[in-house]
Amino acid sequence: MAKLIQKKLQGEVEKYQQLQKDLSKSLSRGQKLEAQITENNTVKEELALLNGSNVVSKFLCPVLLKQELGEARATVGKRLDYITAEIKLYESQLQEPEWQSDQQRETLAQLQQEFQRSQAAKAGAPGKA
Repeated sequence: MAKLIQKKLQGEVEKYQQLQKDLSKSLSRGQKLEAQITENNTVKEELALLNGSNVVSKFLCPVLLKQELGEARATVGKRLDYITAEIKLYESQLQEPEWQSDQQRETLAQLQQEFQRSQAAKAGAPGKA
């Protein structure tokens, strides 16, 4: 019986490790989104300091193109809206993997206890189930 429990425990550990990898990838995505929103907020603040006489350029591949200040502000605003929506989506999608990871952790704890009880029973230790 202990071997059966041990085999099941090993399978559950592998599932848990995969869940942790997936969760780690999701957290990495969240960090990238946070970095993007910080960067774009900085650009928005800098654009707010400019007036109509300042020249704003945008970088497209190997060329810098002149851009209207209003257009640059609108572009950054739209980008911030998009990133904010992505963050909200990310946060809602992150709840499921976290829940699954918690459930898997509980399953592992139960199996470990069961395995320990079977080992104790096999050894004839007190507390035999």
